[in-house]
Order: sequence, then structure tokens, then C-alpha cells
Amino acid sequence: MPTTPAAPTTPSDLFREGVRLLLADDVAGWVDLFAEDGVAEFPFAPEGYPRRIEGRDAIGAYLRGLGGQIAYEDFPYVDIHETTSPERIVVEMRATGRVTTTGDPFDMTYVAVVTVRDGHFTHYRDYWNPLGIPGALKEAVGV
Repeated sequence: MPTTPAAPTTPSDLFREGVRLLLADDVAGWVDLFAEDGVAEFPFAPEGYPRRIEGRDAIGAYLRGLGGQIAYEDFPYVDIHETTSPERIVVEMRATGRVTTTGDPFDMTYVAVVTVRDGHFTHYRDYWNPLGIPGALKEAVGV
């Protein structure tokens, strides 16, 4: 009899589950990892991109629009750093894939500071590299 995988129990486990969902093109599953009142922040976002999004529904709307533009193929580098707070991790990572509208390569580096409570992301501060946005992706999301 197949068993259902156990729910992630630590922030690191939850983050790894999120990477698995993104690689499976399950943006809805990724969004479900956020608390209902979760916050996503993008301090380095260029003009035209949001810097703060509040609430799972708003985060979902944003990510569904962006997620349809990127097909993740690999996360060749994911380094999760535990902190002195058991609810917080710092993640260094790199994602590769393609821009779905053009097939152009996508290669982005990130540093994320992630807070987790009760099995959900409550605060996700993503220091992604805006210089790495492919031109075709800028056009697709209207920037």
C-alpha cells in the first residue's frame, strides 16, 4: 500500500519540498506552502516589479503570472543555512530553465531569508538578481 509522504517538519524540509514542486511545474503547490497571511518581499526588484506582496492569494496571483513564463529545469545549487532562530533559514541558490514564450535560457541566482511557522512560509524575502532577467521575460511580464 503506498504511503503519503510526511509533511515537511523543518523550514529546510519545507524549502526542499518547494524546490521539488517548482521543478514539477506545480506553482499552485508552491503557493500553498505560504501561510494565508504570508508575505513575500523582493528588495532588489526593478521598477515595474512588486517589492512586497501580502497574503497567499496575492502571492499566488503574482506567481501564477510569472510562473507561466518560466520553466524551471534545475536548481543546480541550493545551500540552506540554519540560523539561531529555529523558524528561519537563509538559502543561497541558483535556478536554471527557459523562458516559455521564446525558449531562451533562464539562469537566476537568489538569496532568500525564509521564516516558517506551523508548516508554512510566513515571510519570504527574496534577494534575486534583477540583472539576470532575460529580455524576453521582461517583455512577457510587461516590464
